[in-house]
Order: sequence, then structure tokens, then C-alpha cells
Amino acid sequence: MGLLKEIDSYMDRDPALRSRLEVILAYPGFHALVFYRIANWFWRKRFYLVGRFVSHLGRWFSGIEIHPGATIGKRLFIDHGMGVVIGETAELGDDVTLYQGVTLGATSTAKGKRHPTLADGVIVGSGAQVLGPFTVGEGARIGANAVVLKAVPPGATMTGIPAKMAQPRSRKQPESFVAYGTPEGVTDPDSRSIRTLAETVKRLDARVAELERELDERGRDGGSENRSPRIGTAG
Repeated sequence: MGLLKEIDSYMDRDPALRSRLEVILAYPGFHALVFYRIANWFWRKRFYLVGRFVSHLGRWFSGIEIHPGATIGKRLFIDHGMGVVIGETAELGDDVTLYQGVTLGATSTAKGKRHPTLADGVIVGSGAQVLGPFTVGEGARIGANAVVLKAVPPGATMTGIPAKMAQPRSRKQPESFVAYGTPEGVTDPDSRSIRTLAETVKRLDARVAELERELDERGRDGGSENRSPRIGTAG
């Protein structure tokens, strides 16, 4: 029943799917999850080498690397999946969604908790990097290619490098699945500043060109005055 629920979670979140059999035969995210469940069982029984070997087989088979020591809740959905990396001390709640190229990594080699904790319902877009031993709150969305280096409040949408909050969740907004963790209409919080800077530079360029023309005209006028004929006397 557990695996059936995992399969159904794929059916719910991927409109391209047509059958449960398609998940079983053609979805590397599901394959990686099955290998992880086996590897994690060995890891918890302290058969560490066997767990790592099974995890390695899963990586070879699916292109997704999940450390057997990671903690993963129910109904994890890894879409496309190639290049996903989940570190040893990462913790994922229920109904988490990860897209291709996501890294749940560490910024330290110290022992202990090094990787992030993703609460229930978190969505992490393709290429995003979530690095460090902090918590990404329930229902948060991490946009594609974002680099998250600190805790994220529940329901927030994070974009950019380093990631900043682009959109806090409204209490009136209904819960919904957002593909790639980026709601429609959300922009990078730094984009407005960049546009303002670009407009300022454009105005400055125009002003500099205007001043150069004025100086050039004054230089020509001054040259004409210097070249006026002299009135001399016969010697």
C-alpha cells in the first residue's frame, strides 16, 4: 500500500502521466525512491556499506543521488530527476516535490546536522541549491536556480542568488500545487532595482554624450578665435 500511495502521488502531480504502470517502468524519481527505501533500511540496521552500495546502484540506475542516511517522508515526488542530490542529514517531510538538478547540500564538513530540513509540501524548482542545516517551512516554494542559504518561513516563495522572498503566502490564497515552485507573475526581488539602475545608467550616458558635444563645440569656437588674422606694422 505504501508504494501504491507513492505512485498515486505522481499521478496527482504530473499531468503527462497516463497510468500507474508508466510510473513503475519509466519514472527515474520513483526508481530512486525505491532504491532509497531499501538502502535506508540497511542503513538503519547499521549495515552502512550495504546501504551505500544499494544507494550507489540507485544513482547509477536513475541519475539521482540520495544518501541512505537521509530522512524522507511520504509521497516524495521527484520529477525528471537527473542530477538531484540529497545529502546524509537532509530531512524531507511529506508531499515534498523536487525537480531536476536540485541539491540539498551542506556548507560545512563538520559532523552532525549539515543539510537542510524541508517541511511538508515544499516545492523546489529545477537547478535550485538549498545549502545548510536550516528549515524550509511548510508549503514554501523555491524557484528554479535559486540558491537558498538561510531559513525560509512557511508558505514563502524564494527566488534569486542568494535567494530572497519574492512572495509571502496570503492567508486568503488557496493551497495549490505550483510546478517548479514559481507561481505565475512572481519576479526576482532584485529585478526592480536592476531595472532602475539600468535606466539611471542610460540617462547618465545620454547626459555625458550631451556634455561631450558641448565641449566639442566650444573647442571649435575657441579654435576659430585663436586663428583670427593679426594686424601688424611694417618694419
